[in-house]
Amino acid sequence: MANSRSGQIPVVVLAGFLGSGKTTLLNHLLHRSGGSRIGAVVNDFGSIEIDAMAVAGALGDSTVSLGNGCLCCAVDASELDTYLARLAAPAAGIDVIVIEASGLAEPQELVRMVLASEEPEIMYGGLVEVVDAAEFDDTRARHPEIDRHLALADLVVVNKLDRAPDADRVLGLVHELTEGAVLPATYGRIDPEFLFDCRPSEERVGQLSFDDLHGHGEHAEHGEDGEHSGHLHTGYDTLSFVSDAPLDPRALMGFLDGRPEGLYRIKGYVDFGAHDPGNRYAVHAVGRFLRFLPEPWPPGAERLTQLVLIGTGIDADALGKELDACRGAAADDEQAMWGVLRYVPGSEDEPGPP
Repeated sequence: MANSRSGQIPVVVLAGFLGSGKTTLLNHLLHRSGGSRIGAVVNDFGSIEIDAMAVAGALGDSTVSLGNGCLCCAVDASELDTYLARLAAPAAGIDVIVIEASGLAEPQELVRMVLASEEPEIMYGGLVEVVDAAEFDDTRARHPEIDRHLALADLVVVNKLDRAPDADRVLGLVHELTEGAVLPATYGRIDPEFLFDCRPSEERVGQLSFDDLHGHGEHAEHGEDGEHSGHLHTGYDTLSFVSDAPLDPRALMGFLDGRPEGLYRIKGYVDFGAHDPGNRYAVHAVGRFLRFLPEPWPPGAERLTQLVLIGTGIDADALGKELDACRGAAADDEQAMWGVLRYVPGSEDEPGPP
C-alpha cells in the first residue's frame, strides 16, 4: 500500500468521540510501526496527550518532527493540505499518514478534504472510527450523530471491550449500524497491518524509531498475570494467494463485494491479463474501503497475482477456493474492467466522497 504508485502515501482518517481511545490507538501505531515512518496529523492538540511527545519534549503549539518521522501538528482544518504536502515531501520519507480528528469533528468533512487534496503524492486510505464499548449507549444518547459516523466508516474499532459488561450486545449493535468491518480491541491494540504495510525495521538506516526506543524486550503485550500474550497478529487469520493465471475482473469484484465482515485487510497485486497487459493493479482494502492502483509491470517481473488477506473468524480455505474460481478472463469482454475502474483514483467511474 505505502509507496504503491509513484510514491503515493495513504492517508488514514482516525475519528471517534472524546474518550473513545483514538490517541491510545495512535500511540500504539507509533510504537509498533514495524519500521514504517508514520506522519501523524493531530487537530485536537489542546485536549490530548501523546506519550511519544516525551521523546521530543514539550511541543506547545508548534510543529516538531520526531525521530521516526512522526509529525504531530496542532492544525486547523484549513491547514490540512499544507501539512499533507509537507509530510508527502520525499525528504520526509513518510510511509503512511494518520490524521487524528478532533473528538467533535465531522469525519465526512475530513474525508472530503483528503479526497479534494491537490497533493499528487498522497491517496486516501480509509476512515477508521473508534468507539468506547463501555460508554457506547451514553455516547449515542449525547451524540446521536455517531450512528451516521459509523455508517460512513470503513473500519470500526470497538475499543475498551474489557470494560463493557455486555460486550457482545455492543458488538452486535455496532455491526447493525455500519457496513464496514468491526474490529474488537482493548487499549487501542490493533495490528498496524490492518491499516498499512509495515516495513521490516532493518530497512530503516540512520535513525531511531519508537520501536528502537522501547526495545525488543518491551514489545510483547502483557496480561494481568504478567505473561506475554505474544504478537498481536497471532489472534488473526491470514491467507496468502498466488496465481500465475490472470484473474477475471468481474469475478474478482464479485468476491470483493461479498467479502465477509471479519476480513479486515486485503493487500497485494492483481494481474488482469489481456484486459490491461501493460499494468498490474495494486489493491488496498481496509474494511469496506477499496482502491486499485494501476502501475507498469516492473521489467522482467513474473506476472503473478499475489494477495494477502487478514482477518478473524474467516474461513481461509473457503476464501482461497473463491479466489481460485476468479482465475481466467474473457479477453473479448470490453466491459469487464468497469467494476475495477470505479475504484481507481481519477477514474470517471470512481465513487465520490461518502
